[in-house]
Amino acid sequence: MNQDARIEQLETRLAFQDDTIEQLHREITAQGAELAKLKTQLTLMGSKLKEIQGGQIASQSEETPPPHY
Repeated sequence: MNQDARIEQLETRLAFQDDTIEQLHREITAQGAELAKLKTQLTLMGSKLKEIQGGQIASQSEETPPPHY
């Protein structure tokens, strides 16, 4: 294999690697945005759950023991 063919092969591999890196970058960016959205939703759901529980569930000290005690 001559030097020109080797250089061409390396350039081809580099182009494929650049494309793969760009695809991975786009995917990671999209996943980061999705993760941020899910974290926000989870925080909101946690807050709503605390509101619901606070109004409907008695505190541990106010609860009567289960019948088997």
